[in-house]
Amino acid sequence: MLTEKLSLTQIFTMIINFLLGSSIVVGIGMDAKRDAWLVVLIGMFVGLIIMNFYLYLMSLLPGKNIYEIIEYCFSRKIAVIFALVYLSYFIYISARVIRDFGELITSAILPATPVEFTIFTLMLVIGYILYLGIEVLGRTAEIFSPYMFIFVFMLFILLYAGGKINLTNVQPILSTGIKPIIKSAFPSIIAFPFGELIAFTVILAHIGDFKVARRICLISVFIASVILLASVFLIIATLGENTAVRANFPLLIAARLVSIGEFLERIDVLVVFIMMLGILIKSSVFLYGGLKGIEYMFKIPYRYFAMPVSCIVAMFSIFITIDFSDHMVEGLNVDIFLLHIPLQFGFPILIVLVLLIKKWKEQRNEKRGIKA
Repeated sequence: MLTEKLSLTQIFTMIINFLLGSSIVVGIGMDAKRDAWLVVLIGMFVGLIIMNFYLYLMSLLPGKNIYEIIEYCFSRKIAVIFALVYLSYFIYISARVIRDFGELITSAILPATPVEFTIFTLMLVIGYILYLGIEVLGRTAEIFSPYMFIFVFMLFILLYAGGKINLTNVQPILSTGIKPIIKSAFPSIIAFPFGELIAFTVILAHIGDFKVARRICLISVFIASVILLASVFLIIATLGENTAVRANFPLLIAARLVSIGEFLERIDVLVVFIMMLGILIKSSVFLYGGLKGIEYMFKIPYRYFAMPVSCIVAMFSIFITIDFSDHMVEGLNVDIFLLHIPLQFGFPILIVLVLLIKKWKEQRNEKRGIKA
């Protein structure tokens, strides 16, 4: 297998775009209405804990990805079974993320363009990037992320300059109490988007200096959370809670409110770029996790599977759901309990416990050997 290494800057930009991904497309915490930004604020601290947990898992066996760690804990036969489960999970989530992008483009940007064409076009790009290697994906995130930061800043400035931000829309704070915020935060925002960081248990094996990478990963989660917090606050402050809850793509609608001197209007392209970059990185990371699972099972370089699996993901994303409303219900309600919680937290916690026990036994045997 080819050795691949990612720089700290690449990991930094990949995590930020990964967390923004479809989260910034559909908005998160909207069930709490005007207090949605408080949900994201809670999610920020929980997300840091989750990222720290995955980093701790990886630190127990440095240089090993999730599939290799499972084999170390159990056996090759059991690891192959769980590899099949996780690669299916990663590919499934990749298809769901791509469907988000297809719905965004078809319903809001290019209504006359078939969703199939949009999805297949992006998946061919993703397949080619992964065929070239994970390092190319890292460089893609590294090159385009500065533009993403600039566009996010411009969006805030233009909405403020246009007088579209109305702080009374977010007042009074906690008007309905703390219960709706807690209900919206747990378990929804834990599983989406922060629990999805489990995909990086495949990628973090390519990091050289793991101690420095730990700080970079936590900083990137914090920055992404701040951007999500600011975007949700902006959505509520500009659209109001009723419009924000009903909208499929609230940030895009908020961007369409920009109108300065009847000259600077319709800056949809800025939001579409932010969303497209995030979705491309997020879907690619999940697809890479699935491809590495295939590589682990068959011991064949994942590059050989990149394009065929990309085409399968494209077709699967089209047939995965009937319409966008059904897509959202399935993703935010059904999948959380059937897939996200067990695979993001349940099994990884079991792996950590097994690793600690095995490490303890190894240390005990070493001490006995020294005494003997």
